[in-house]
Amino acid sequence: MEQLRMQAQFQNYTALLRARLSKKRFVHSVNVAESARELAVRWNADPDWAYLAGLLHDCCKELPAEEQEALMRSGSFDVEDVEWLCKPVWHGIAAAAYMQFELGIENHEVLSAARWHTVAHANMTLLEEIVYMADLISADRTYRDVERIRKLAFSDLQKGMLAGVEFAVESVLKKGTPLPICTAQAYNYYLQRIAARPKGNSK
Repeated sequence: MEQLRMQAQFQNYTALLRARLSKKRFVHSVNVAESARELAVRWNADPDWAYLAGLLHDCCKELPAEEQEALMRSGSFDVEDVEWLCKPVWHGIAAAAYMQFELGIENHEVLSAARWHTVAHANMTLLEEIVYMADLISADRTYRDVERIRKLAFSDLQKGMLAGVEFAVESVLKKGTPLPICTAQAYNYYLQRIAARPKGNSK
């Protein structure tokens, strides 16, 4: 019964996104959901919650900035001062608020995965890592290093996270926009975690 309920929710949310997003963004959202489910199976997380978070992570991506800002201010997640200066990251925080208050989603891990999918942070939960990586490796992604990061996502999740955060930092620096403190902290965290772990450990 629970599985049937989840499938019905997925269908409803997919229809919502189809009406709410451009075709390109809709395709990306479905691709991220599929990648998130595959990663969840690989790393022993809940595939349904991963699919849901992946499906909805960009639900506010194409809203006007003022609507994103209003959602951010109404939400339950704290926002860094630097994040207020980076409009491209607003949609993740706005999505978490929209999912909670407009769609009635109560699972904090799902909301948190949407909130952090763009900027990352130190000591992320497994579901947060999965959605972050799924966004980077979805089938529609074609950037130069995507194949290497795809392989890492399934073979060594922590190294995949480090590679993903490195890619994000490089992209921010190239654009000359402010770098959220949480992103810098994520880079340091995964660098140190990989250096400290026993050989052969890929989690």
